[in-house]
Amino acid sequence: MLFIFAIVFAIAAFVVASNFRKVGRKQESVFASLGVLAGAVVAILQAITVVPAGSVGVVDFFGNVSENTLKAGINFVNPMAKVQLFSIKTQEFKETMAVPSKEGLSVQLELSLLFSLDPENASKIYKTVGPNYQEIILTPQFRSVVRGVTAKYEAKALYTASREELQTSIRDELQTLVEPRGILVENAPMRQIILPPGLTASIEEKLKAEQESQRMQFVLRKEEQEADRKRIEAKGISDFQEIVSKGISEQLLKWKGIEATEKLASSNNSKIVVIGSGKDGLPIILGGDK
Repeated sequence: MLFIFAIVFAIAAFVVASNFRKVGRKQESVFASLGVLAGAVVAILQAITVVPAGSVGVVDFFGNVSENTLKAGINFVNPMAKVQLFSIKTQEFKETMAVPSKEGLSVQLELSLLFSLDPENASKIYKTVGPNYQEIILTPQFRSVVRGVTAKYEAKALYTASREELQTSIRDELQTLVEPRGILVENAPMRQIILPPGLTASIEEKLKAEQESQRMQFVLRKEEQEADRKRIEAKGISDFQEIVSKGISEQLLKWKGIEATEKLASSNNSKIVVIGSGKDGLPIILGGDK
């Protein structure tokens, strides 16, 4: 509309300026010429559209929507067309809802949904849904998927490693539903989980009991390993003693005694040799100073 007004204004100013020139009124003709220039500038500016960073533009020319979206920056478009801007930045949608668990309990969840618009499908979204696609498509589908997924899990899963699995399931199922429409789902993190007080206490007690059981199993395994080590050590000592006892005989001990007596007797130290009692008694040598 402004483009048409600027064109009409420029034409009118041009006619007025021509008439002033014909009658010799130069000053009025100059002012009218400036009006022509102003109208032309305004008309040209209407053909220029600036798309902000992180956005795309959809061109709607009296209901005829272009398949090609306008990228960020300066774009030249039909001045009679309407340009609808869509953000393609990551957006966050927060939701608090009561959802059922597998046991039929009601659990309060606070979740966030991180999503963005596929720039290649912006014109499709504009034609089939409109700018408020979040309220029409995303929010209802998100609520439905969350309730459907949580109904497959027990409430204690929200306190265990299954929590990550739950988030992944919500993201994947929602993405399957909305991605064909041009909406990209990035993540669906859970911010807070509120269970019934009695259930929370019982879950915490059960987890504590499981942790204590795991600790006792560790202690028992450690004691079993220590007992195995002691049995191995005792078996080694027993085997050593058995080997040594088999290798020592009476004849060996006598021979070692004779060898020791010969070495002592051949030394230069003064000594006193005492003969042991019995027929096999070995001499006892009492050493003295050299």
